[in-house]
Amino acid sequence: MTDQPSQRRFLTVEQAAEELNVKSSLIRGLITSGELRAIQVGGRGLWRIGLQDLEDYIADAYRRTAERIAAGELIDEGESDGE
Repeated sequence: MTDQPSQRRFLTVEQAAEELNVKSSLIRGLITSGELRAIQVGGRGLWRIGLQDLEDYIADAYRRTAERIAAGELIDEGESDGE
């Protein structure tokens, strides 16, 4: 046993949604589309997202956004209800 505080390794769908400030349904959609890696655990198949998987998704989203900006494809339409 170590003296370091334990760091959470996995997030629930709701926690990941809160982290990205989006709705849980968007996170579920990202999981089912394969854009965001996740695992199902337990008898009821609850989804869990690894912290590193969420960080990887965020880094990839930044990369894709930068590419779209450089290509002149990104149009700022304003924010709409977190999605």
